[in-house]
Amino acid sequence: MAPDDLTIRPITTDDAGEVLTLQRAAFVQEALIYGTPHMPPLTQTLDEITAELVENLGCVAVRSGRIVGAVRAQRDGDLLLIGRLAIAPDQQGEGLGTALLTAVERRGTDAGATVAELFTGSLSEANLRLYEREGYVESERVPGDDGIEQVFLRKTLA
Repeated sequence: MAPDDLTIRPITTDDAGEVLTLQRAAFVQEALIYGTPHMPPLTQTLDEITAELVENLGCVAVRSGRIVGAVRAQRDGDLLLIGRLAIAPDQQGEGLGTALLTAVERRGTDAGATVAELFTGSLSEANLRLYEREGYVESERVPGDDGIEQVFLRKTLA
């Protein structure tokens, strides 16, 4: 794919259905890593996603008219809470995660956030590599009942 056919724009409630489909496709690999299909990104409903998108600083990546990546974010005081970064399986490894993080961080900074925070599971090595490469630093690990930790990472926004 030519890089010039990629557009990153703010996420809207009109994107909810396509984002739900993308999210489910993207998180299947995570479900395999963790051995459970009962992950919130896989069980979330269309109504829940639509409600989340009403006031959201997230972004979508669109290539050839198709949403191929999405990320959601909300500002809480100075903190930008980033979640549900999802890249279509056939588009992974193309730099979309980095592009979406950059775009959502910019939107957060414009909205007044000074620090970004996100989390992933401790077994999600590719996610951890991406976040660390993009300047995120581990700030906390929260053990789960299943023995898997949630890893929280933070980054100071310029």
